[in-house]
Amino acid sequence: MKFGSVNNPEDIDFTLPQDHPQTAKVLNKVKDDNVADVFVGCAKWNRADLKGFYPKGIKDELVYYASQFNSIEMNATFYRIFPAEQFAKWYDKTPKGFKFFPKLNQEISHWKRLHNTKDIVNNYLINASNLKEKLGTVFLQMNNNFTPKDFDRVVSFIENWPKEIPLAVEFRHANWFADASVSEDLYQLLEINNISNIIVDTAGRRDMLHMRLTNATAFVRYVGANHKSDYTRLDDWVDRLKIWQDQGVKEIDFFIHQNIEKESPLLSAYFIKKLNQKLGCSLTIPNEASQQLLF
Repeated sequence: MKFGSVNNPEDIDFTLPQDHPQTAKVLNKVKDDNVADVFVGCAKWNRADLKGFYPKGIKDELVYYASQFNSIEMNATFYRIFPAEQFAKWYDKTPKGFKFFPKLNQEISHWKRLHNTKDIVNNYLINASNLKEKLGTVFLQMNNNFTPKDFDRVVSFIENWPKEIPLAVEFRHANWFADASVSEDLYQLLEINNISNIIVDTAGRRDMLHMRLTNATAFVRYVGANHKSDYTRLDDWVDRLKIWQDQGVKEIDFFIHQNIEKESPLLSAYFIKKLNQKLGCSLTIPNEASQQLLF
């Protein structure tokens, strides 16, 4: 993912901001003794992007990917509307407990810009429902040029979203975060409707690290810079997720991107090992036996 990439990552202050004061309040409302569900994955499973990840002789990339990870962030659904049969095939190829986190199609977010999208959304969800219990949180990513002047469209879309299907949203235009009154209105809308507020950690857009959870799901999209700092940044995320776990977070959805995606599995393996140690998870470490991990 090239969004927010920079040529000089060594000059970026990657310190995670303090949590928004409302985040702890949101989590404490649902705190109990249950352990959070944790999902970590890459954005793609194809061999062309994840070079070096697949052992020789692997014929089905998804089958192998799903043996190493428990989830996938599906960006392919942004570019193409897949038929119900394709979702059913993906369901059949993956093990129990695996989750797909598909992105809403660009016709919804970028072409129609949330205007008159009811029929398209319904068709998308009918097809995606063939993932059954493996359908994780669906996510909406708005165009970089979608501004708060169209907030009424966001309100209509959020309020009409089917409540039984988890949704997360990502806004990219700086004006959503620059004006506190705008961002607070957005956060309240999401919180009232139990919609997850996506946090994006990428070098060139530190303003998207709002650290404001609007429900008990932490949905984080992490973009490495193919730099040694990628690992220390993930160390900081492990510490923050432990804090959220202690405060009551119910689900952690963490997807790792790289500007050069072939390094994503290696970075993911490092992160998962740290999570297992700090949060008490028991996630599979991808290619643990064969990859030369930088631990």
